[in-house]
Amino acid sequence: MHDTLQFKNREHAGKVLADRLDEYAGRPDVIVLALPRGGVPVGFAVAQALGVELDVLLVRKLGMPGQEEYAMGAIGSGGVRVLQPEIAHMVPAHVIDAVTRREEREIERRERLYRGSRPQPDLHGRVVLLVDDGLATGSTMRAAVAVTRQQQPARVVVAVPVGARDSCDALAPEVDELVAVGMPVMFRAVSQWYKEFDQTSDEEVQDLLATAWSEHTRARRPASRHHLHKEKP
Repeated sequence: MHDTLQFKNREHAGKVLADRLDEYAGRPDVIVLALPRGGVPVGFAVAQALGVELDVLLVRKLGMPGQEEYAMGAIGSGGVRVLQPEIAHMVPAHVIDAVTRREEREIERRERLYRGSRPQPDLHGRVVLLVDDGLATGSTMRAAVAVTRQQQPARVVVAVPVGARDSCDALAPEVDELVAVGMPVMFRAVSQWYKEFDQTSDEEVQDLLATAWSEHTRARRPASRHHLHKEKP
């Protein structure tokens, strides 16, 4: 992708990304795990295009106090915490712990909101496509990889429409495959690569997941006895 090219929106980005993932189309062992909130519209488009299952993986960036956009690291389910290497020397441990506790509460809130009583997907032996709307520092995705690895999947693939080249190069050795439509060297923020980059709401995430889960349930439902019965001539 040229540095001047932008995606129209997250849905468009997901469709373009899906073209790079066509080898995974139609496979029952494949699951897209989208990172809320912005990764869900992208992941939904990818899952729809490939005809595979969609779910969410909740991880949270640990924002630097006073500079929330700068990631100190990230956390995920199961007590996973990934910190940027230089953070231990810059930020006191008690500050990092306080931010961690706050984001753990947010993960719990979103888990209840998005999933309700729906169980976590079983990732053991499956091919997991981890999807977000972009990769900046890579700390959030690194936490997502760590959470996913705990369930012993067969393959972990990170897939993003755009990612900072340095971050992609650093993350690639930690996964089985990293797919990015664009890896520009001059990278300021994920938003610069989108014409529309409105904040994704909780309601949008819920609606997309409800649609995906409903369609997946229908697709797995066996045909009725009526349809299985062959008409006599």
